[in-house]
Amino acid sequence: MDADVTDSAGPPSDPDRPSEGKPQDRSREESGRPEGEAPGGATSEDAAAEGPTPEDGVPQDGPPQDDASREEGPAAVEPGGAAPETGEGDSAEGGPAESEAATKSESEAKAAAGADRVQTWADQPKDAVVAARKSHWLRWTALAASFLVLVAAGVGWWMYKKLDGNITTDTSAAAELKAYEKERPTPVVMDAQNILLIGSDSRAGDNREYGRDDGGSQRSDTTILLHLAADRKSATAVSIPRDLMVEIPSCRTGDDKKTREQFTQFNTAFELGGTACTIRTVERMTGIRVDHHMVVDFNGFKDMVDAVDGVEICLKEPIDDKDAKLELPAGRQTLNGEEALGYVRARKTLGNGSDTERMERQQQFLGALVNKMQSNGVLLNPTRLYPVLDAATKSLTTDPGLDSLRDLYDLVRGMRDVPTEQVQFLTVPRQPYRNNPNRDELVEPDAGDLFKQLREDKPVAVVPADELEEAERDKESGQDGKPDDAGSESPTPTPTYSGSSAADDLCKQ
Repeated sequence: MDADVTDSAGPPSDPDRPSEGKPQDRSREESGRPEGEAPGGATSEDAAAEGPTPEDGVPQDGPPQDDASREEGPAAVEPGGAAPETGEGDSAEGGPAESEAATKSESEAKAAAGADRVQTWADQPKDAVVAARKSHWLRWTALAASFLVLVAAGVGWWMYKKLDGNITTDTSAAAELKAYEKERPTPVVMDAQNILLIGSDSRAGDNREYGRDDGGSQRSDTTILLHLAADRKSATAVSIPRDLMVEIPSCRTGDDKKTREQFTQFNTAFELGGTACTIRTVERMTGIRVDHHMVVDFNGFKDMVDAVDGVEICLKEPIDDKDAKLELPAGRQTLNGEEALGYVRARKTLGNGSDTERMERQQQFLGALVNKMQSNGVLLNPTRLYPVLDAATKSLTTDPGLDSLRDLYDLVRGMRDVPTEQVQFLTVPRQPYRNNPNRDELVEPDAGDLFKQLREDKPVAVVPADELEEAERDKESGQDGKPDDAGSESPTPTPTYSGSSAADDLCKQ
């Protein structure tokens, strides 16, 4: 009978060792270890000697314990060497405690494995939505930016074409000048620019209100030879009096006839042969090659002044000129386009009524206009420059070399860095004509010296008329304030003429 008990229950218990608390066959199947081998390769006897070792919260040997038993620690062996008794249910199948511990151990193992695993897109639904929204807004932002760029480019192109289309090209003058190319002066300094500015005195169209209409005939009311230095560090504007007596070559008229060569007043050239005849007259008188020309009418001048919000001047005495439609008090004030036109054209009721004083007013006003454009950043600000260009191009007639907005922009860009004190205005040296005091003639050799300086792109200096007169008196009397060092060589002095600069304050003179 004892043999039957042994076969069913396994080998008898060792009275000196506690029971393992589970069938040996089941232990071998679950752990995959040989009978009697503890984790890490140790035998069951070694494990028993060292005591129970926790693994994932479950004792290595013996049945799983509940929370209370774990807090109290493993059961102690009684002094008699007998192991504590275990329940039959726990011994037979591992018991409910073992199943619960195994389940808990499996859950904790999965949680530990999940903590080390990188989250996937599906594990982050909120991040996916945020990323999708961000990508959506980035696409719309890119589309909006592209649209704005296209609109800006379209507006810029439209503005460019509009300004470019405003300019009138004078092809007839270019053809006429080409026919007389052999007699024209040869350029001396290639990078310097000489531009002839002509103020049209036509009474046709919108200009009818400024005088009688002589069938739309044109007169050269104002003519200025603008010299731009090759280094673009100075600009010299020389006014040519309309009553100056000069040699006018034979020119072709508008009805395809030829005029005779004649000695007469300067503005007759424009009336007879237009721009080409005027250019040829200037070139014959000065020996300077005219590279480009511009013709501006009255309305263009008014619009340019209005585009810069008026120009400030200073009057020494009030003006009341009904012919010029001008009534202004004395002192500092800002003129709008209409008032500015009357100011630069008034003649009979201002000063001594001479054309000389009118040219001086024109020069001073142009200097104030240049100063206004540079000091207010008009040349560097596209939004402010556009109205000025629009006003200028609407009334501008140029040669083919300046008939595009790009050409004009290059010209303006070359002038914008010229210091205002180096933008100088003067009139050719002249005096009353000996045969008719109502006309002018050149003063030599002063006029020849001026033309030579400009032709060779050399500097000239300008000072107010009263200072120049005082310097000349001192020179004649030998009291110029300089020591007499005739024995030493000195560089050739810069020719000085009566004039003004854009930096002059008219109210301080």
